[in-house]
Amino acid sequence: RNYYGGNWASFSFSGLLSWIKENQQKTDTSDECEDWRKLILENEEVISLSKKDKTIQHVEDFCFGDQDSAEDVEEAGALPKLPIFGASGAEGVAQESEKECPPVESALPEAESQEPEKATGTKPASAMKGNDTEITSENESCHSTALGESAPELGKTEAAPSEISAQEPKKITYSQIVREGRRFNIDLVSKLLYSRGLLIDLLIKSNVSRYAEFKNATRILAFREGKVEQVPCSRADVFNSRQLAMVEKRMLMKFLTFCLDYEQHPDEYQDYENSTFAQFLRTRKLTSSLQHFILHSIAMVSETDCSTLEGLQATKKFLQCLGRYGNTPFLFPLYGQGEIPQCFCRMCAVFGGIYCLRHSVQCLVVDKESGRCKAIVDHFGQRISANYFIVEDSYLSESICTNVCYRQISRAVLITDQSVLNTDSEQQVSILTVPPVDLGKPAVCVIELCSSTMTCMKDTYLVHLTCPSTKTAREDLEPVVQKLFNLNTEKETENEELEKPRVLWAVYFNMRDSSGVDKNLYDGLPSNVYVCSGPDSALGNDCAVKQAETIFQEMFPTEEFCPPPPNPEDIIYDEDEIVPEESGFSNSPETKPQPSTEESSSGGSTAVKKEDNEE
Repeated sequence: RNYYGGNWASFSFSGLLSWIKENQQKTDTSDECEDWRKLILENEEVISLSKKDKTIQHVEDFCFGDQDSAEDVEEAGALPKLPIFGASGAEGVAQESEKECPPVESALPEAESQEPEKATGTKPASAMKGNDTEITSENESCHSTALGESAPELGKTEAAPSEISAQEPKKITYSQIVREGRRFNIDLVSKLLYSRGLLIDLLIKSNVSRYAEFKNATRILAFREGKVEQVPCSRADVFNSRQLAMVEKRMLMKFLTFCLDYEQHPDEYQDYENSTFAQFLRTRKLTSSLQHFILHSIAMVSETDCSTLEGLQATKKFLQCLGRYGNTPFLFPLYGQGEIPQCFCRMCAVFGGIYCLRHSVQCLVVDKESGRCKAIVDHFGQRISANYFIVEDSYLSESICTNVCYRQISRAVLITDQSVLNTDSEQQVSILTVPPVDLGKPAVCVIELCSSTMTCMKDTYLVHLTCPSTKTAREDLEPVVQKLFNLNTEKETENEELEKPRVLWAVYFNMRDSSGVDKNLYDGLPSNVYVCSGPDSALGNDCAVKQAETIFQEMFPTEEFCPPPPNPEDIIYDEDEIVPEESGFSNSPETKPQPSTEESSSGGSTAVKKEDNEE
């Protein structure tokens, strides 16, 4: 791979184009060094790792905007391409520049990209980085939350666009998108963070939240009868809603109040435990619009596959997350989901973690007698010993995964010229669930991001579509795209399509979902090799957090998972440790991060912090 972070990575626009080209070509890579086989002893055997990433399929990209010539257009602020070191380097791979601040603790300047979250099993390759989260002119004061500080400058930039009334969208050409490509941070996986979810709790507990800043998802949308409308979910939204009659408001509040403590009233749902949640809702004397809102926009569950208890649990989770950081249950990290792995990388590096970048792994070395993995051999022919090895599923060869049956995720990423639901404010982060036309098919989750999330250029929106796969990504998602957006070029646009946002550029691809695979299904894997999955299709991150904690506890059963780091003033050094302050192993990095109490919320963005009444 020519980027870091696997399928959790984030790209600038030029980086994504290179990623698309790489996955469409599917070029194989040869061994960098054949001499590594001499390092294997007689009582050892090897488990070769896969040199091809087969987790991405059916990649198709389309340009619908004004296709003026973009051949000679260069990305603004891009650095010259660097020579490729220690990797094959797929043709056309773009060299992306690093963040100006804050630096990641690493000997290589490229370390400021998406960190390798696959530990020893990671085999990153060359010049293109997975997460070009560049600081743009919208926030020239630097990503201050990465240093544990507030960002008042961000609030000013976010307020400016909302003062301009949303009139006719500006014409954006393809060459403009290429030129402003570093303003895009396009995630391969689209997720939001539940404000009381496991990941937020972990960020707060471990103090990793000091390295990130978040923005509230500002609205929950629904697609009903061919139209997009906003869903009232908080108490204030319900009573201020103009789309609900007074009777409906009372019905909705009564049902949501019941869901918050449904366990205390089993007599109200126990007769329907074997029914679907949709069937249960029909018995609650709710109007069809309320049933639609609850099923698809609040619980966000399947109409045919979700049981009553699962629906009630999902609704309760949604309601419990309301109000902690805003009027919706969700947060989105500035610069994209790809920032989250980087935050953990930074904290790890501060306390002595070492990341070997551009360092692929050829094989695992297994002791025949004990059956345990004792070392790895890298692409330089160097042997590295360790007690435990963690590898991401995609690096395992086909012979190991013979018994594994994978699911697939259908993904689409669109760049559009306006929001799916225009309001007075252009700076909206929206989540929309589009129910399937045919019963039994999966619903499509749509997340629309504005420019103040630092994921797209001004006057554009970045739209992510996700659903479990039934066919190719384009076959699964294009019907939804056609409902919500105008795919025609400007000259071909008909009158009824004028009101829809126009798609300027789009990419579709299928991604492997390796979550939920039992370790016993991997054939011939040593007991001290732990496999982590790629992203799953769920909206939140609970699966990844649970898996990380499970693997950690198996390796270190007596240790605490992600314990709170000590505050700098609480660290006590021995006299012997104070003397070599200027050595390469100085303790000074431990005193860099400010305490979490320095973090604050400003300008519509949210710094996750410990709250007096929460923690």
